[in-house]
Amino acid sequence: MTTARAHAHPLAQPRPFVVEATRGVEQCIHCGAREFSVCNAIPTPDLDRLAAAALTMSVEEGRAFIQEGDPAEHFFNVTFGTAKLYKLLPDGRRQITGFAGIGHFLGLAVSATYAFSAEALEPMRVCRFSRSKLRTLLDDYPAMEKRLLEVASNELVAAQEQMLLLGRKTARERLASFLIARATLPTACLARAPELATVIRLPMTRADIADYLGLTIETVSRSLTRFKSEGLIDIPMPGEIALHNHAALARLAAGATAASQLA
Repeated sequence: MTTARAHAHPLAQPRPFVVEATRGVEQCIHCGAREFSVCNAIPTPDLDRLAAAALTMSVEEGRAFIQEGDPAEHFFNVTFGTAKLYKLLPDGRRQITGFAGIGHFLGLAVSATYAFSAEALEPMRVCRFSRSKLRTLLDDYPAMEKRLLEVASNELVAAQEQMLLLGRKTARERLASFLIARATLPTACLARAPELATVIRLPMTRADIADYLGLTIETVSRSLTRFKSEGLIDIPMPGEIALHNHAALARLAAGATAASQLA
């Protein structure tokens, strides 16, 4: 858990978000996120309805587009880039609770306000839906509502996995779990992820990874160095990790002993 700090100079004026109407059906048809997002519940002949309900928003790196405690008036479908999700304590400490990438649908709330904040880790694009327009789409397309229920169920499973990770797993097991999870994510170039990616992008900092895993930066760095020396990974460049032994990492993530995980 870290202390949140302002990214901008006190006198600097943050640039506004760039929000524009979705540019017609073609933008939805060719959207790289549609195949595996809630939008795929809308039949292609009806994409004009989807396009009319959405606004496209560009978000700069370091900008928050969801603020914890603000009225939950909009929903966001990530079509490009990655965000970190976090909660703040009254004393300013921050806990990262997850990362959202292409295809993630954000803003579902059981109350009238957002339960978390979302900040862009890199330049992002999201489709923004107002609560009223999304409600109309859900009424007209029950399949989309079913997809949202699946999203909510997946979020519950992820929360349970995170509780296990923070409560029971060792530092090495936590980091291995994180790498395996990142390796199964879809990418901008590949709508459906392969069984496991060979090289994974990490747009977040090691401090963000440490915060998310409940570790120190030093522990994350030492664990990565040890994984590299054991031949499990390589680090070809900052922000990228090559996975050389998926099976061993998966066994370690599942709680295999140090003696057996390299077998």
